[in-house]
Amino acid sequence: MSRSKFTVFLLSCLLVLLMSSQAFLQDDVIEIEYWQYNFGGRIEAMDDLIAQFEAANPDVRVIHNSDIAYDNFRDEIAASAPAGVGPDVVTLFYGWIPAFVDAGYLVPLPEEDFPAEWIESYFSPMVAESKFLDQYWSIPTAVRTLALFWNKDMFEAAGLDPEKPPTTLEELVEMAQALTIYDGNGTEILNIAQEGFPPQLSGQWHHWFREVLLRQYGGVPYSDDLRSVMWNSPEGCEAFTYMSDFETVYKTGSNDLFTDATNAFVTGLAAIHIDGSFRLGTIRNNNPDLNYGVAELPVGPNGERHNFGSYWTHGITRRAAGDERRMDAAVRFLKFITTAEAGLTWVEYTGELPAQLEAAADEELLADPILGPFAASLAYSHATFFVDETAQRQVLIDAFDNIRLAGVDPCQALNDAALVEQEILDQFWADQ
Repeated sequence: MSRSKFTVFLLSCLLVLLMSSQAFLQDDVIEIEYWQYNFGGRIEAMDDLIAQFEAANPDVRVIHNSDIAYDNFRDEIAASAPAGVGPDVVTLFYGWIPAFVDAGYLVPLPEEDFPAEWIESYFSPMVAESKFLDQYWSIPTAVRTLALFWNKDMFEAAGLDPEKPPTTLEELVEMAQALTIYDGNGTEILNIAQEGFPPQLSGQWHHWFREVLLRQYGGVPYSDDLRSVMWNSPEGCEAFTYMSDFETVYKTGSNDLFTDATNAFVTGLAAIHIDGSFRLGTIRNNNPDLNYGVAELPVGPNGERHNFGSYWTHGITRRAAGDERRMDAAVRFLKFITTAEAGLTWVEYTGELPAQLEAAADEELLADPILGPFAASLAYSHATFFVDETAQRQVLIDAFDNIRLAGVDPCQALNDAALVEQEILDQFWADQ
């Protein structure tokens, strides 16, 4: 064989080996899908984590589906699961876990990979709400608490100290009234030109009532076995009346004005607002010049602090469980995106707090004037056990509307609503 023919032969052999090697590598890579709803900061955070995961796990490729709008997310999951398609790892609101388990979308986290003792010592206590029927079904990267936002410019214009937000419920009423500006033609809701403190039950106020005000007035939301509604107690009536008075008695604002209460604060039309740390990104993107501060929620009549904690969490689906390699990849991916390091990465993009106790105790985070009040609240935050978060939220929205729109007494509205929610609970537990 001539030298040229030998060279061609050698190169051909190398090409065949290279192609074979590439084919082997491609066959050796398992592809899994991760789904979450469309929300800017969360998408960027997960893209970053997926890139880190794939670099450390070259045998796994993660397809990130974040195109689904929040309002359609549950329906799309429901449509995909029976067809055997959809995500292998899915992000869901923790309050959806019972419904997702009932529907067969999720599988329990493997005990050998996610021991209960490890989950309960590594994560914030509120993550215990991911345990249902004595099994853990998901774990989160981050958690949320509520805080009080205030507009410093409006405080100064009203003659209030812009660095001193309300610290008690009494101060909250006084300042909300002082900060409300009317148009000069009356003091009804429709005369409001600047809102002092507008209620928004469709936002975070139903959580503020159930887990914060109610406890500060001495009540509890549910029985210990989670089967009975308790928030229509005399203490609940006091708390709900305190809350509804902002619109019906003090007339400091309404969710019907300026699109809604959240938009009113973000656009500089409301002075005080209660929201989660996830709102920080909205303000940063839509009104970066807003001069505002963040504080822990005011203490109640009993001098106690309480807060509502919530989280979006990640579960493994039955699709992944149906294939050994997919399940292995899903487990590795879930472990990676729920480390303390992942929690701190998530904070940078979303403003949500790390779910891991180690990361949440970060001194720099606690000293942050905006994130610090949220982080400090983790120690006294409660996560509600929801059997159907959407329906249970609507119950309190309807009760509040009956007060402000139909003139129903707050205690009566609360009792009527409790009957509706009790039916939801009874139906849920009857099916278990």
